[in-house]
Amino acid sequence: MGSAESSRFDANCSQTQRFPPATDLTKSASIPGRDSLRGADRTQTLNYEHIFDQAIDRLHAEGRYRVFIDILRNKGAYPNARCFAGHNGPKDITVWCSNDYLAMGQHPKVIAAMEEALHDVGAGSGGTRNIGGNTHYHIQLEEELADLHGKEAALLFTSGYVSNDATLSTLAKLLPGCVIFSDELNHASMIAGIRNSGCEKRIFRHNDVAHLEELLAAEDPDCPKLIAFESVYSMDGDVAPIHALCDLAEKFNALTYIDEVHAVGMYGARGGGISERDNAAHRIDLIEGTLGKAFGVMGGYVAASRKVIDCIRSYAPGFIFTTSLSPVLVAGVLASVRHLKCSSVEREAQQAAAAALKHKFRTAGLPVMDSTTHIVPLMVGDPVRAKKISDILLAEYGVYVQPINFPTVPRGTERLRFTPGPAHTEAMMDELAKALVEIWDRMELDLARAA
Repeated sequence: MGSAESSRFDANCSQTQRFPPATDLTKSASIPGRDSLRGADRTQTLNYEHIFDQAIDRLHAEGRYRVFIDILRNKGAYPNARCFAGHNGPKDITVWCSNDYLAMGQHPKVIAAMEEALHDVGAGSGGTRNIGGNTHYHIQLEEELADLHGKEAALLFTSGYVSNDATLSTLAKLLPGCVIFSDELNHASMIAGIRNSGCEKRIFRHNDVAHLEELLAAEDPDCPKLIAFESVYSMDGDVAPIHALCDLAEKFNALTYIDEVHAVGMYGARGGGISERDNAAHRIDLIEGTLGKAFGVMGGYVAASRKVIDCIRSYAPGFIFTTSLSPVLVAGVLASVRHLKCSSVEREAQQAAAAALKHKFRTAGLPVMDSTTHIVPLMVGDPVRAKKISDILLAEYGVYVQPINFPTVPRGTERLRFTPGPAHTEAMMDELAKALVEIWDRMELDLARAA
């Protein structure tokens, strides 16, 4: 990678901030006798607890210390749930930020399939697929996923993160001298896979086809190339220009890799994602997706040609040495995929809910971002304010939505990210908009008093 591109990669907030450079914590910690550790006097020791305290204190000081809510969803009554943190007994809340976009985690077909599998084969898979064997559920699901995307084969992983990391790192290692071209807003799991491949990388500006073409044209025509991008970018809610990217891939003889995790189940006549909706799946070499969002359960996968899948299956440590998904989970996903291939009811209801919430936010004068998908982000622009709004919503209104802070998004673009689903009613939306307006006005008043 050239020095200019190296600087761009290092300075890029989205690709590097998700993996901030490690700080030499020992320099800021009070560690007496550090130099003497290299000599004969080894009586001094590192104060590890102090180092860890400093690491956590920095997160608190920046307003981005993450708090994970203690919650149980109510089966059959989503988006209603119970919150156990900071209350005398569980508190009833409404969930507004789940990635179970279509509420398939609550669907009777999914639950029935999981119950049947549990009583048929038990809880676990027995280990890796190499040792425990291929549970028949896994084989069936991989066939369904390959069919969903019009590919010859598919391969299951334990999560969408693992499928991106394992596939990208393995694929690049199998292509000598490979250069990966990555959209600057690609997910952390894609960045991890690219870094773990050890190959050269070039970062192109988000959805900037002209910039990508410049980078491709500057490379050796004979070196292997891979263009990696997402279909739906989950923090801004925008969509990649898939056909234009595929045009460049064909022009410069590059492979294409698309992350469809926020689109599978959601778009296309059968839920194949944006690539199906835009009639582009046949132009893409590898399609990666998750089973833990619109499909409502857990897991990840990649679909491609039979030869590519066989290479990943045979070389990827993240697949070979990991216990395979429980057949109970796979049975649930299998039921979900099959249902969404035939039903558009959930997709249509979810899209209608997203459009309705955006309209209500705009009408109320709230700073809703310009999203063209089911993602409904509200810009806050400050981590402390974002966390405070989230806390007030939960404590006073029983509304659960997590703040999105650095390193998930660049500093100064902190936001609340809402994901309305088929079961969110208009009354719920009205109550939410009213609560947000009250909190926004309250916080603006507090700022004026402080000034």
